[in-house]
Amino acid sequence: MQATFLFLGTGASAGVPLIGCQCGVCRSTDVRNQRLRPSGLLRVNDRSFLIDIGPDFRQQALKYQIRHLDGLLLTHTHYDHIAGIDELRVINFRQKKPFPCLLSKESLAELNLRYYYLFKQPEEGSSRSAQIDCRILPKEEGIIDFAGMEIAYTSYRQGLMKVNGFRIGRFAYISDIRQYSEDIFSFLEGVDQLVLSALRAEPSQVHFSLQEAADFAKKANVRQTWLTHLSHAVDHETACQNLPSAVQPGYDGQEIVFEV
Repeated sequence: MQATFLFLGTGASAGVPLIGCQCGVCRSTDVRNQRLRPSGLLRVNDRSFLIDIGPDFRQQALKYQIRHLDGLLLTHTHYDHIAGIDELRVINFRQKKPFPCLLSKESLAELNLRYYYLFKQPEEGSSRSAQIDCRILPKEEGIIDFAGMEIAYTSYRQGLMKVNGFRIGRFAYISDIRQYSEDIFSFLEGVDQLVLSALRAEPSQVHFSLQEAADFAKKANVRQTWLTHLSHAVDHETACQNLPSAVQPGYDGQEIVFEV
C-alpha cells in the first residue's frame, strides 16, 4: 500500500529567509530556498498525521489546505517543533474531541510546563485553547498502535534534549540528531525513504553537517534520503550538485511516496 509524506517546512529554527539577512540564499528567488520551520504531513489511506507543529503551522495549514488531522507525532519540545500547538484548537472545535498526540514522557513534562493550559478543562465562559490527548511512548524504542496506525519509534539525544524518531512502513523521520546509538541502524533497516536533518556544510555541535548526514545515510543503507532543518547557509541547487544523488535536500511542498 502506498502512502505519502508532504514537507510542510524544511527550514532551521529561524526559518529561511532569516530576518534581516541579505545573504544570497535569503535573497534567492528560488522557491526551494524559502523554508518554513520543520514539519511534515503523513497521509496513509484516509488518515493524516502531523510530524511536529512549529510556529508556522497556521501558514502551512492554509497553504496546503489541511482540513483534517488524526494525530500529532512529536519528536521533541524545542520551540521550532512545538510552537504552533495551540493552533490545534481549530481542529478541536471541528472534530469535537481532544487531539491525539504521541510523545515521550520527557516531552510531555516540557509541554506541561510551557502549555499547562492544554491539560486543563476550560472553565465555563472562558475562552478555549487547544486540548490534547497524550499517548506516551512506553520505552526507548518499540512499536505502538496510535490512532489506528502502527508506528515504530526510537530515541536519541540532541545535547540534553531527548528526541524521538518515527518509522511508518518503509519511511522514517529522524530530525535534530547529533548523539545516537549504533542501534539506530537496526531501526532503519529496510527503510527506502528517510527524512534526516542537516543544518549546513560546516560542523555544528547539535546538528549533522551535510556531509555527516550523507555519511549517516550511507551507513543506514537507505535508498533515498531527503534533508530537512536546513539553514540559510544552504543553497538548494548547490547542495543538489555537491551531495550524492541518493542524498538530496528536501524543499517545502515536496511530496514523497513510500510503501506501508
